[in-house]
Amino acid sequence: MTILDSRTRWLALYVLCLASLMIVLDTTIVNVALPSIRADLGFSQTSLAWVVNAYVLTYAGLLLLGGRLGDLFGHRRLFLLGIGLFTAASLACGLATSETMLVTARAVQGVGGAVASAVSLSLTMTLFTETGERAKAMGIFGFVAAGGGSIGVLLGGVLVDLLDWHWIFLVNLPIGVLVCVLSLRLLPRGSRGTARLDLGGALTVTAALMLAVYAIVNGNEAGWISAQTLGLLGGSAALLGCFLAIESRVAAPLMPLALFRLRNVATSNVTGVLWSAAMFACFFLSALYLQLVLGYDPLHVGLAFLPGNAIMALFSLGLSAKIVLRFGIKRPLALGLTCVAGALLLLARAPVDASFALDVLPGMLLIGLGAGIAFNPMLLAAMSDVEPQDSGLASGIVNTAFMMGGALGLAVLASVASSRTASLRADGHSVAASLTGGYHLAFGVGALFALAAAVIAVVRLRVAEAPPAAEAVSVGSV
Repeated sequence: MTILDSRTRWLALYVLCLASLMIVLDTTIVNVALPSIRADLGFSQTSLAWVVNAYVLTYAGLLLLGGRLGDLFGHRRLFLLGIGLFTAASLACGLATSETMLVTARAVQGVGGAVASAVSLSLTMTLFTETGERAKAMGIFGFVAAGGGSIGVLLGGVLVDLLDWHWIFLVNLPIGVLVCVLSLRLLPRGSRGTARLDLGGALTVTAALMLAVYAIVNGNEAGWISAQTLGLLGGSAALLGCFLAIESRVAAPLMPLALFRLRNVATSNVTGVLWSAAMFACFFLSALYLQLVLGYDPLHVGLAFLPGNAIMALFSLGLSAKIVLRFGIKRPLALGLTCVAGALLLLARAPVDASFALDVLPGMLLIGLGAGIAFNPMLLAAMSDVEPQDSGLASGIVNTAFMMGGALGLAVLASVASSRTASLRADGHSVAASLTGGYHLAFGVGALFALAAAVIAVVRLRVAEAPPAAEAVSVGSV
């Protein structure tokens, strides 16, 4: 591998951070544009979830495979391939004229984003080998990842308000081209490895989750006990069984099942799924509530999300790690998850004619606080049982579970909201009141998810001593 001087290494890190920012933006920037996309392309309320899910499912499903591909073909090569694919798919999203075109392009975006994200962390670890420098680099990388959510919501509001929804995707073009050009000059070439590909595992688990989400988001229209819904869920279960069988037999599994025999790893994955199910749906449904019920324009929706996301970024950057050092892992995680549940309950009581300051802002601030506190201890808990050489894999599995849980939770709660809204409309309630009733029920179910995650964390997590300060900052910032 090429040895880089200090200045070049830090410039290379900033390029990786710019790529990470672009990818993170696309998980939140789309939220404020959803009503505009729905009106322009004719999405239904339930099918609209696929604008988010198509990206999340392919992104999460291919994260671990992306790392394996990097080991086999070289991290720099795969990073460039991922960014190039992501940029091209962004152009297709920006030019989309139909539901099918947009959802397909979003899925391809997820593939490119997964490959680039998986190898960017490996590249960062390769660039910085000294403990102090690596901790600082991980802190910068983590700050970009946490702050990207805030920037995405605000930028999405500005672009939709001043231009139109197409530009939330087209803005990626100059960034992607710049990243590719700078990467060719700054990133080390590295060498190819001998890792084996678990292609069967990646395909089966991604297909299983896609079938499950499709069955759930269409459950209200097709019927929950219809042949279509039950058949899709059965197919999903069969594919999941195939995935588990593959993982138990292949030499280099995508997700080594032995890790799940470790108590804290298994617990962290369960809490991550439940927590993300609540969080993803909260952002998705809150954006719809603010626009469709309260009549906010996209810019004001972006500004509404900014305070909570700023708090989330602040805690994720450093304060959460300090809290873990003082109180350990279990109590901050349980506190953060309980705050998220409380925030969703506050949003579940917001009326049709809500005041932002009194009815919406408290919930936004509380969910930012809870998520910011809980993120670091969840990652630390996941890695507390594993050997140091497996910590990256453990972190990757938790992040994958988080993304998958978010997609499934969004599908479930979007369907719950849609069903309740249709029922209230049939009873003669106004459109605004019916939508609000649907969102209330979905927020309430999301609160139960978050509360269940908090209880599981308290009951199942094995108490461990707080990690050394340097380790906590490094791990918590990833």
